[in-house]
Amino acid sequence: MKKRRIVTACLVLAVAIVTVTCLIIAPLVATTEAVVYKQGSTGSSVKEIQRLLKNQGFYFASVDGIYGSKTVAAVKAYQKRYGLVVDGIVGTKTASYLGISLTSSGGSSGSYSSSDLYLLARLVYGEARGEPYTGQVAVAAVVLNRVKSSKFPNTIAGVIYQSNAFTCVSDGQINLTPNTTAKNAAQDAMNGWDPTGGCLYFYNPATSTSKWIWSRPIMLSIGKHNFAL
Repeated sequence: MKKRRIVTACLVLAVAIVTVTCLIIAPLVATTEAVVYKQGSTGSSVKEIQRLLKNQGFYFASVDGIYGSKTVAAVKAYQKRYGLVVDGIVGTKTASYLGISLTSSGGSSGSYSSSDLYLLARLVYGEARGEPYTGQVAVAAVVLNRVKSSKFPNTIAGVIYQSNAFTCVSDGQINLTPNTTAKNAAQDAMNGWDPTGGCLYFYNPATSTSKWIWSRPIMLSIGKHNFAL
């Protein structure tokens, strides 16, 4: 009888411990879930979403950081264009296509998310696949150099989607799936390898039609690309 009471007491104590542990852990787990932006959301992340959509021709209102009906409409148009679920909500999938992280505040050079890495790899693949590996790292480095420069947006997504900045964004090749080489090149650039020595521009002299880019001082050439300041 005494032994049965001890066993029962132990079971009650075990249940109590498990219950308390779950109550403590559950809120902690919840805080690590990705943020979702939808109508009614506000803040700097909403501004970033609006700006990216505006640069790509989907959003035409002011960048005010308020996720209203016009932002919803822009997100839906973007989702429809790229074959995503059209719900007007920026969740994980839509955020990935936009090139932003829902769990990282971003904005500081030297601290990048997995979404940043993947978007940069897409840029490398779209602009420089087939180029020497050093040239692919150099293209990624140009993007990161722009992030660090006060002349450009201070996020990778902002730099890449800046209006008319990169051909692969204009022609849609930014949405191709990057290969391992492009991913490695992006990672090497993030790790600090800059074959360009700080260049902010690159172009293919055989195909470039911009007169302005030819006015930039060329620092070096790698493969088919000139890199300039």
